Amino acid sequence: MEAGSSNKGETNAPLVDSNDGLKIDGLIPQIFTSVPALNEAASYLTQTTSYLTQCFSNFVDEPVPEDTSMGGRESAMLSPGKIKESLANGYQSSHGTCSTSFEPCNVSTAPPSMRDARLRRSSTGNQFQDTTERVESSDKVQNASSIFQGLIARARKTIRGSADDIGWLQRASGMPPVEDGTKRFMEVLDSIRNGEHKLPSSMVYLFVPGLFSNHGPLYFVNTKMSFSKMGLACHIAKIHSEASVEKNAREIKEYIEEIYWGSRKRVLLLGHSKGGIDAAAALSMYWSDLKDKVAGLALTQSPYGGSPIASDILREGQLGDYVQLRKIMELLISKVIKGDLQALEDLTYERRKEFLRKYPLPGELPVVSFHTEAGIAPGTLATLSHVAHAELPIVPSLATGQSTKLPVVMPFGAAMAACAQLLQVRYGEKSDGLVTRRDAEVPGSVVVRPDRKLDHAWMVYSPMNNDPSEADASQVCEALLTLLVEVGQRRRHEISMKDE
Repeated sequence: MEAGSSNKGETNAPLVDSNDGLKIDGLIPQIFTSVPALNEAASYLTQTTSYLTQCFSNFVDEPVPEDTSMGGRESAMLSPGKIKESLANGYQSSHGTCSTSFEPCNVSTAPPSMRDARLRRSSTGNQFQDTTERVESSDKVQNASSIFQGLIARARKTIRGSADDIGWLQRASGMPPVEDGTKRFMEVLDSIRNGEHKLPSSMVYLFVPGLFSNHGPLYFVNTKMSFSKMGLACHIAKIHSEASVEKNAREIKEYIEEIYWGSRKRVLLLGHSKGGIDAAAALSMYWSDLKDKVAGLALTQSPYGGSPIASDILREGQLGDYVQLRKIMELLISKVIKGDLQALEDLTYERRKEFLRKYPLPGELPVVSFHTEAGIAPGTLATLSHVAHAELPIVPSLATGQSTKLPVVMPFGAAMAACAQLLQVRYGEKSDGLVTRRDAEVPGSVVVRPDRKLDHAWMVYSPMNNDPSEADASQVCEALLTLLVEVGQRRRHEISMKDE
């Protein structure tokens, strides 16, 4: 045991003093104080892994000093000639003190030659045992090194996150370019605010809500009321927003066919967030059945290329696997919200790449994509959003006994601002809090990029302190659909000119 302790001491000493003066007690401060940005943390983790792996390899490969116990000294003192002589003497005296039977023999009473032979056998056994212990110790160290490397790999994957996936559609080869329609959109929006409405009544307008819309009673309600006041036929698709994209695509297809056969009017679709993904999937998967029934598609704040939030939560091989983060999300969505985890999985970059390779949008479909950037000013963190109404009875002596509606508010604006700041710091990407601006641009579409700071929840739930000098969500939706009608007319004109 003294030898083993000495061995450990000899092993640790050079490790502290080697590697150009790198000290164990200074390793951690050096890593965390010298990281200039999160996207460089992975390289520092790699250096740390290499250093500690070298420590483990030095510990494994360092030769163990020879045993200096009694058996070792006896073996070193006996030369081959002495061993032969001792064995001969032992054989001659075997009929004396020690018998040749299998009875135990007392080493203390045996002749010196016999004691030497038994000590050599004991020393050989001890050396074999020491070798086995060293092999087992080496295996344990190698296993510890492998576990540590796996931990570092998970940490590196967690830190890297979606940095390589954001904006992949813009880097993909073969994708059609986008057209900037921001200027025309602002012109149309100004006309609408001045009372000029150009949406035709010869079409039916279908709004497709996004994720968790089943739990938001005011989702698109104000927009539908505004369109109805203008005499326009409009509907809100009552889909299970927490279902998978393919399931909702099938339901939207049935919505479109029912509207068309009931009115004989073509349908203009506007989808928000995941609703835009569901609507685009319906047109991609069933275009042969819907091409004569659909006039165009507007996607507002939709993660068409994928969502870093969904990907970072569900990506496998991260540190979150240790706390079963995926299992927690599955229980939350399936048990609490009564949805399907696949609804969130379908928004990851991996699933979006797979789906778009299989079901690309048809090139002749007029498409407008709209994305925004959330404000991250300190005052935004106190923003409350109007999400529902609470009907409370009035005391009969004070009123007529009719119920009154009180607004139910939630800090959605504050949450979106915090998420937008996180994505800005971690990836350097501008977003509305959930969707980055680059992932919301559909290839081949007319893109609207307003400068106004609008978060992801603004399109659905207006803030309590909404600025009356700015356009509201209903006017923005009207402007987007008006622009979509113009894009469709221009697209049909270009096709007719080519045919001629």
